[in-house]
Amino acid sequence: DGADMLYNAVKGRWLWRQNLPKGVTVSNELGAILDKLLETIAENRYQSAAEVLKALKFSTTGGSQGGVNPPPPPPRHLLRTFQFTTITVNLKGQVINRSGGQAQYYRQTLGNSVFIDMVAIPGGTFQMGSLDSEPNRQSYESPQHLVTVPSFYLAKYPITQAQYQAIMGENPSRFKSYLIFTSPDLPVESVSWNNAVEFCRKLAQKTGQAYRIPSEAEWEYACRAGTTTPFHFGDTITTDLANYDGNYTYENGPKGEYQQKTTPVGSFPPNAFGLYDMHGNVWEWCQDVWHDNYDNAPTDGSAWEIGVKSNRRVVRGGSWGSYPKYCRSGLRYRRDWDFGDLYYGFRVAVSVLPISGS
Repeated sequence: DGADMLYNAVKGRWLWRQNLPKGVTVSNELGAILDKLLETIAENRYQSAAEVLKALKFSTTGGSQGGVNPPPPPPRHLLRTFQFTTITVNLKGQVINRSGGQAQYYRQTLGNSVFIDMVAIPGGTFQMGSLDSEPNRQSYESPQHLVTVPSFYLAKYPITQAQYQAIMGENPSRFKSYLIFTSPDLPVESVSWNNAVEFCRKLAQKTGQAYRIPSEAEWEYACRAGTTTPFHFGDTITTDLANYDGNYTYENGPKGEYQQKTTPVGSFPPNAFGLYDMHGNVWEWCQDVWHDNYDNAPTDGSAWEIGVKSNRRVVRGGSWGSYPKYCRSGLRYRRDWDFGDLYYGFRVAVSVLPISGS
């Protein structure tokens, strides 16, 4: 009831203190919390009164003091919504459809105006791996198998140089972002698997949240975003859609520009989950140990970390220097966990919605 009052008051842009039921007061401490929440509700970060109540967990009482019993916990990261447009192309790379989409995310602040936007990825079941008929398919992309991936959060973009600098205190990239605190930013590269894991460890230590690099199954599920074609754009790819070596083509797609370097994150259209740069720009590390095929692979979306050569880890997505066939959704490759050059970056994931404010 209190949440309904608060929610409706904000939606109507009324002053909440003037709309308290008769005889009900709120302590100064709780009042300050409510004032802060008003700002977030007004920005549509809460979608219902129930969400407000869940975040507040407060009780009001009659009398002059009112109160909070017990004191409210820190509010959850506040989910926001963003809109985007996805693109589908035909076999020749011609745009045949543009569709509007939206996704939810929360913003993890790192300080000094640097932040990571974490997109909510809905859980689901998909066919992991490539069809036998897919051009340029490799044997290690088989056998196709059903995997059920629980919902999780994945960074909207590959980790940028500004984000890496904020956590690690250095920027190993060859292609430097000289205006490093501006947006958009170049992705960090020249990062090994061990570097990516250490970034996640320090990020978790800083934020109190269990950040990690995604499993291979999570990565492919997120990249495909419900599609079964070689690319989430369709049956081919063009340099209007991703950053790769445009001197080469995939099937009947056209040649295009070869940037010969990384491009700012978010420069190309996203997929249906609202994720950018899943094809090209930088290879992205996954948690998994490399296996030569999917025989006995996990089917629950978890990382496959049992293997003879644990130092060989999976990379996905291709890079700015890759042939287009290496940028396919189902393509997987391996590198030593200490290897990191100007083609390799990563993005971060988290399994559950963090419980501290952003």
